[in-house]
Amino acid sequence: MILPVLQYGHPILRQKGARVAAITPNITELIADMLETMYAAAGIGLAAQQVGQALQLTVLDVRGVNDRPSTLELGGQPADASEAMPLVLINPEVKPTGEPVTGPEGCLSFPEIYQDITRLESVEVTALNAKGERIHLKAGGLLARAIQHEVDHLNGILFIDRMSTQAKRALKPQLEALKAATKAALPKG
Repeated sequence: MILPVLQYGHPILRQKGARVAAITPNITELIADMLETMYAAAGIGLAAQQVGQALQLTVLDVRGVNDRPSTLELGGQPADASEAMPLVLINPEVKPTGEPVTGPEGCLSFPEIYQDITRLESVEVTALNAKGERIHLKAGGLLARAIQHEVDHLNGILFIDRMSTQAKRALKPQLEALKAATKAALPKG
């Protein structure tokens, strides 16, 4: 089922996600719905907060992006990133590696807003997969950027928080309009 993607201004986007205690049928269904939602929105990552669930759960799939390569190591061995997709990360712990690199980012919760963001070029991740198995991976390139973006979401951090002051100032009218529209659509009570 395609779920609504929450927009900037919704309070749950600022909530730190709770750890997922067990892979229940509800979690399995949420993962499937998140993947369907991400694909329908033409995204490469989606965090549980973006669909109204404050949980440590994100889904990623970078297969459709050919102009920004990704690297992946699984269990210390080089792996084909496209074959490992979609990637489900539950309760991820990220260890930054590599040098800072600046590149373009967007976010499904910020339609039509893009900005250059500086993130580390690679990360090591320990997490549970959709089956509840512990996985360890090292990601580089676009996949590393997407993982950092989504893990920020899991901690209530938005990509605008990583923008330069100048970039935020330039986007202020768009951001304020999006926030106002979102708040106006929230149920009263």
